[in-house]
Amino acid sequence: MKVIFIHGNGGGTADMNWYISAEERLQEKGFNTIRETLPDNDIAHEHIWIPHIRDTLGADQNSVLIGHSSGAIAALRYAEQYPITGRVLVSPYHTHLNLKDEKAGGWFDRPWNWQKISENQRWIVQFSSVDDPWIPIEEAQYIHSKLNTEYFEFTDRGHFLQTDIDDFPELVTALLEKKQH
Repeated sequence: MKVIFIHGNGGGTADMNWYISAEERLQEKGFNTIRETLPDNDIAHEHIWIPHIRDTLGADQNSVLIGHSSGAIAALRYAEQYPITGRVLVSPYHTHLNLKDEKAGGWFDRPWNWQKISENQRWIVQFSSVDDPWIPIEEAQYIHSKLNTEYFEFTDRGHFLQTDIDDFPELVTALLEKKQH
């Protein structure tokens, strides 16, 4: 099982937040991981990220995508087109939130195919927090209702940024449980 980290936009990189500590913990448990900064990390255009995830990072049916924020959107859209093993969504949303950069990325130019997303993977784990300053919790709850995710809702994790948390043991535990099944 290959685990691929997909960071958020707005200049996000693969070296931010909890990504490094989660990768280290996963590697200690025998996971093959890929954590690198994607191109076009300010806007994160769909037509750039999806081919990069597929062709450069090598996402395939044996991969798990860990998507944070707009990285979660990329993981959702990826699963509309390609089969994967599973996905971890951290601070996901399903609308452009009326934000210029979110609209510019192209991710929200068409309706979501929730059925195809569900069919193209075995499982989905989701982490959200009610105190997220950017993503209303209703966004996360809607995704949970559409995809029947394994859902973890916190009250004190914000947007799961380094200023909110610098370690994410719950994510590692969730992946270990999925690996055993």
